[in-house]
Amino acid sequence: MNLPEKIRNLFDIKELDIRGYSPLSLAFMGDSVYEIIIRTYVISQANRPANQLNRMKVKYVNAAAQAAIIDVIMDRLTPEEEDIYKRGRNAKSYTSAKNASINDYRKATGFEALCGYLYLKGQMDRLLELVKYAIEECDEKQ
Repeated sequence: MNLPEKIRNLFDIKELDIRGYSPLSLAFMGDSVYEIIIRTYVISQANRPANQLNRMKVKYVNAAAQAAIIDVIMDRLTPEEEDIYKRGRNAKSYTSAKNASINDYRKATGFEALCGYLYLKGQMDRLLELVKYAIEECDEKQ
């Protein structure tokens, strides 16, 4: 049983069709899921004070970085994953990024929607595979 299933069972939540979730709800979930992946990655790199870890994390958790990640993995997405990404990217958000272009912000929202979707479907292995590939590719370019 994967984590979303365990949580639904524990709280006696009926299972809903994930494709019925709004793209911004998926992005809301995906933001947290992606953040925990990156925090786990960063803390494994070095045992440092929290402010230093946060600076390391910001390299990956910001709209521009997430836009770069989706650019790297786009050709690896299944048609279903691409559809979820596009729904998230095209969703009408009533907030905007402080330090990002509108284009990067929308791409990042689409990426977060994809993260939320894969998590809720119990496909963490797939999400981790995509994130790992993207991080390696982006780090190699720097």
